[in-house]
Amino acid sequence: MGMTASVLAIDAGNSKTDVAVVTAGGDVLATARGGGFRPPAVGVGAAVDTLAEAVGRACRAAGVDRVAHVSACLANADLPVEEERLAEALNGRAWGATVEVRNDTFAVLRAGVTAPRGVAVVCGAGINCVGMRDDGRTARFPALGRVSGDWGGGWGLAEEALWHAARAADGRGAASALARTLPAHFGLESMDALVEALHLGHVAAARRHELAPVLFATAEAGDAVAGSLVDRQAEEIATMAEVVLDRLDLLAEETPVLLGGGVLTAGHARLDEGVRQRLAGRAPRAVPRVVRARPVLGAALLGLDRVGAGHGARQRVRAAFGA
Repeated sequence: MGMTASVLAIDAGNSKTDVAVVTAGGDVLATARGGGFRPPAVGVGAAVDTLAEAVGRACRAAGVDRVAHVSACLANADLPVEEERLAEALNGRAWGATVEVRNDTFAVLRAGVTAPRGVAVVCGAGINCVGMRDDGRTARFPALGRVSGDWGGGWGLAEEALWHAARAADGRGAASALARTLPAHFGLESMDALVEALHLGHVAAARRHELAPVLFATAEAGDAVAGSLVDRQAEEIATMAEVVLDRLDLLAEETPVLLGGGVLTAGHARLDEGVRQRLAGRAPRAVPRVVRARPVLGAALLGLDRVGAGHGARQRVRAAFGA
């Protein structure tokens, strides 16, 4: 070893980590995949150890032991103080001469644009929105759940669906097919049985996220309550994008709005159309499109931006990731 590459790109989500070693010319020397990045659950040190395992494999495959710049887009880097703490931890590993830590939503944004300018809304397990201009200005939300004003995402939608289904079943709320479709997903006959199974742990709490697709299917079948939740999610997505566009003074300019995450890439027609209609009314210069490129591409592009790589290098790394 002993060689130096230009960028170590890291995209670390709650469930998996992707790493790429990239030259200043945009050639991808190696990639690796590792486990999820969960500092709140395991602590910063153990979480960075998970990164280190994937980074080590990628660097060995690339034949390098150090890079010029580490571009890390990390889940759970939700506040500036968390970004600083994680950057300090990554600096301590001496993987590169410089380190920049961003929230992982920025990786989705950068993966979907040809220049570092636009807005991204990611609706996966949770929901988040960020924006950036090519003059370096950014805008974002804390994205810490209901405590920071967020609504929706796969987990939130599943919780809302359960709430409405329980009330539909016992008469406190409007009638809804959710009272039948949610328990049926787990092979149960009633909401009472599902509530009991969740409470006693017969259905693991971690499986609740499986109910978000059931909610969308129930809405697609014409259920009014399920449909109202899908519409509210569309409203939240459009609102977040509009606010970030306004903060960055981009409402009057044609600006890409990238839509990413499992909920927004799944092709739910009612949600997709709802988002587009709302954006057309509130931010008519916005250009919404779904991003399916691997977010580690965005981390690599942010790194190449930082080291001053040319347009050809960015095109080359996009081609390497099939984008």
